[in-house]
Amino acid sequence: MFDVGLSAPELVIGLAVIVVAAALQGSIGFGLAVLSVPILTVVDPVYTPIPTLILSLMTAAATLVREHGDLDLEGLGWIIGGRIPGALVGAWILTVITERLLGIVIGVIVLLAVGVLAAGLSVRLTRASRLIAGAISGFSGTAAGIGGPPLALLYRSQSGPVVRSTLGAIFTIGITINLVILAVVGVMTMTDVAVALLLTPAMIVGFGISGRLRLHVDGERVRRGILIVSAIAAVSLLATSIAR
Repeated sequence: MFDVGLSAPELVIGLAVIVVAAALQGSIGFGLAVLSVPILTVVDPVYTPIPTLILSLMTAAATLVREHGDLDLEGLGWIIGGRIPGALVGAWILTVITERLLGIVIGVIVLLAVGVLAAGLSVRLTRASRLIAGAISGFSGTAAGIGGPPLALLYRSQSGPVVRSTLGAIFTIGITINLVILAVVGVMTMTDVAVALLLTPAMIVGFGISGRLRLHVDGERVRRGILIVSAIAAVSLLATSIAR
């Protein structure tokens, strides 16, 4: 077996974290990376960011297959259309701005967005809002690893199935694009792939658990969950960026 340098305790912790993180994403539509990256980076940096990105892709694809009937197909093209240039700008901006400064800026912006939406403001689903949210998601996902919150916040007023299926489709396409870019520029390695495969059984178990949890997550619970997980993502990004 390909040696990734993980001890038995580190592997057990990694598997346990991914079970919980995959259950979270399968329940509200995103959150695997938000929950797992801060913890697993401390356990062993080999876990992040690409292995968790691969696992997020797997979970997103599984969610899309499970709930494809509620997909917001009309808006998908506009979001992906914005996400591609956003991802390219995110990759470029990393060459001219430090990751620390970029992480702080994105973290603050997400927190402000959470605060505004928590106060009662809603965002209408229009072509323009989808395009802008897609661009922001592509940018922040590539530059700082948190592409979920901008899209989740856009769809927070929709039903649980719509949120999960639409985010599943967007992340399946968007993360694939990100991984292809990372592979082309030589950032992704076989170690990343091996670690992701090692954690895949845990992802499958967590996603299976979400099949039952999602039945109890809709309406206000979805909206509250999106705000909470988005806030956690922003605070985590701010903390790690400031500590650099």
